[in-house]
Formats: sequence, structure tokens, C-alpha cells
Amino acid sequence: QRLRLGMLQQGHPCLSKNDVARANNGWLVYPPTKNGYSRTSMGAWVIYGLGTLNQNLPSFVTIAPRIPYAGSQLWASDFLPGSYQGALVTPSVEPMPHLRPLVPAAQQRRELDALADLNRLHLVARDGDPVLATRMRTFELAYKMQSAAPEVFDLSRETDETLALYGLPRGSTQGFAWQCLVARRLAERGVRFIELIDSGASNNWDAHSDMIAQHAPLAKNVDRPIAALIKDLKRRGMLDDTLVVWTTEFGRTPFNNRSDAKGREHHPWAFSSWLAGGGVKGGFVYGATDEHGIHAVEDRVHINDFHATILHLLGLDHTRLTFRHAGRDYRLTDVGGNVVRDIMA
Repeated sequence: QRLRLGMLQQGHPCLSKNDVARANNGWLVYPPTKNGYSRTSMGAWVIYGLGTLNQNLPSFVTIAPRIPYAGSQLWASDFLPGSYQGALVTPSVEPMPHLRPLVPAAQQRRELDALADLNRLHLVARDGDPVLATRMRTFELAYKMQSAAPEVFDLSRETDETLALYGLPRGSTQGFAWQCLVARRLAERGVRFIELIDSGASNNWDAHSDMIAQHAPLAKNVDRPIAALIKDLKRRGMLDDTLVVWTTEFGRTPFNNRSDAKGREHHPWAFSSWLAGGGVKGGFVYGATDEHGIHAVEDRVHINDFHATILHLLGLDHTRLTFRHAGRDYRLTDVGGNVVRDIMA
């Protein structure tokens, strides 16, 4: 189990300048699978619907310290064209591999142009193979990223006050604080969908044996940075058109089957997510559980409703955002979903 933060900048397709979102991905949608079949991640759906704002950076970025249980399907495009897949960033000295050119820029440009000429011939012979077409676009984006991406990850010009706000020591490239600050910098540069995953397949929130001991350091890792991110977005005038979504794939039970009662089990019947900015009400609680915290009994929100609401806040109609695959039209919200309008400002 892990937490996912989604920052989504709102998009209104009729406008020439807008911001859409960063979100916790597939997620934002709990692992994007249904009945054992992989599904397209939410980030890919959003980019498919809204396009890009920066031709020199990926439109969809996932920042994670380690590979999570569900692996790359949390940022995968699945049956959508591969160009909508998220780009993985790992907190480290080299957040993305191979950003530094190995040859002079002019030579590299000639090599890429020659490769593109050969690939165009190959594409004609392959009847416009979408996989090859995606690979060709990826080569060009990777070339542009060698100039644009290093500046995003260079935090040396951030003020001491900003670093202290996030709780990030100068020079550090680790922790959720680094992830949140880099997410803000990506958002400023027009990256539409940013997903942050705080942990991986081990040392995470899946506390079956000792919840307090396991959750305390994890909470310390995320609490200050996420508060700082919201404050930072607000003071920079970005929060109104940036939707921040904090969620997970399930909660923890209010009880434990073991005699020591220190841990908690998986609990998909009732748990909370929160949203900030991007047109939602602040200081507002929607829904409630029974007195024991076992079942959601008031204003229950299905995952399809959750997705429909987020897409609506981004300027997208979830019933019209479709893609033809295997003989049917697919949607992020499948065949359900109702926008939860009561949470909107």
C-alpha cells in the first residue's frame, strides 16, 4: 500500500492557455485494473483528453522512490497510444537516466535527423504502425528533454526559505520533500499531470503488525512537504487552477484480528481521500461511515464517481472521453460515474 498525490492543472480545451493536473495516477485511481485486466492509467487518460502545454517535457510525469507493487501500470497508457504513457522520475542525483548528451549537440541533431528519415521510410512500409510512430516521437522528445529537464531538477536557485518550508536540506535529492518541490517546478513549466508515489513495494503503509511504528516515519516523510506544496502553490497563484488529490487504493480496518491489536488489515469498504485547490471547497467533509468506521453509509462515492468528478474539474466530460479498443468504446469511468457536485466551490 502506498499513498499517491495527484496534482492536476485544470484544462479548458477552448482556451489557448490552461493548466491541467497532476495526479496520482493510474490512479487516481487505485491500481488501474478491472477483473484482472490492465487498464489505462488516469494520467494517460487526462493527457489524451487535454494534450500538452510544453513540447520540451513529458505531459505526464510519475515521481516515485521505488517501483510500487503494481509496477509501471500505474503510469501506463495500455491500449492508448504509447505517447500518453507517464515518464518515471526517481529521486536521486540522476532523476532521469541519460539526460546528459554523449556527443556535441550539432552531431546529435544530424544523427536524429538521419534516424527520423529512416524511420519514416520504415513507417510507410509498416502501414503507419502506431508503436513505431510513438517511438519516433519519443526520440524527438528525449532530445528536447536533454535541454529542458536538467533545469527542472536543479534546485540550487530555490531560496533557503522555500527549502525550509518543504523541510528539504540544500543539496538533498531524497524524500517526499524533494518530490513535492520538483512537482511544483514541473507544474510551473506546463507539465499537466504529475503523480507522486511516496513509497514502493516494501517499507510502506501496509501495516499488519505494528501500525504506529510503521506509520510514524512514513507520516513524517509526507506531512510537512504536502502542506508546503499547497502553501507554495497558493502563494504563487497556482492553486486555483491546480487540483491536488491525495488518495490510496484502500484504507485500514478499525480493528485487528490479532490479539495484540497493533496492526490493521486491508479495508476497501470505507476510507478517505482529500482534494485541494482546483475548484473544490476547502474545510469541507463529504460522506461518513457508520459509528464503527467499517462501512461508508452517507454520500458514498464510487471510484467511477471519483474519476468523473476529477475529470469534470479538469474541464472534461467523462462520458465523452472515450477510446475505441477491441470493438468497444472505453472510458476511464467504464459505464458508470456521477460527478459529485456538492464538493465544488
